[in-house]
Amino acid sequence: MMTSTIFLSLLLALLLCVQSEITLIQPEAETGHPGGSLSLTCKTSGFNLGSSSMYWIRQVPGQGLEWIVYYYSSSSNNYAPAIKDRFTASKDTSNNIFALEMRSVKIDDTAIYYCAIPHRAGLGSMGEPLIFGAGTQLTVEPGQKSIVKPKLSAFYPPKSSSKDAVQAAVCLASDFFPKDISLQLAFGDKPKANVTRPSVLKPDE
Repeated sequence: MMTSTIFLSLLLALLLCVQSEITLIQPEAETGHPGGSLSLTCKTSGFNLGSSSMYWIRQVPGQGLEWIVYYYSSSSNNYAPAIKDRFTASKDTSNNIFALEMRSVKIDDTAIYYCAIPHRAGLGSMGEPLIFGAGTQLTVEPGQKSIVKPKLSAFYPPKSSSKDAVQAAVCLASDFFPKDISLQLAFGDKPKANVTRPSVLKPDE
């Protein structure tokens, strides 16, 4: 009888442990554009989000971890100077989501963003070990420009009295995007000539 009681007690303890396992689920990747806005989310379970301290921590490529947000409530929080007034953390306790609203994002904000909670959920003392989500890779990159038709200017050679003179006509294409272009030149009844300019496009063009 005692053996059965011990077994049932251990089973109950195991079930409680499984039920209370802390999980932090984040999207794998997000993309933004300079000056734009986006939201990062962290779906939580296994603890009471409303009564727990939470963190957002990021890692810029080639650098170490950088704390950016401590958040307990709208009246108890702290933000790193680099993102203060641009990023806002919040809790949606009805859906168990810890979120980070990001405004006026910069290319320098490109990083992996981790949501985290103290190992002992509900506590937030300095030095307390943290449990991390898998992280969301945020890439902030310039937006694609709209297609712009080229401006065409034709320059014709002056008339020459010599039949053997070599003459050239010039067609100038400017202010177009993307930087791929194919022109077709025609001179009277002569065959058309195709001219193609390969793309040499830089990110800031």
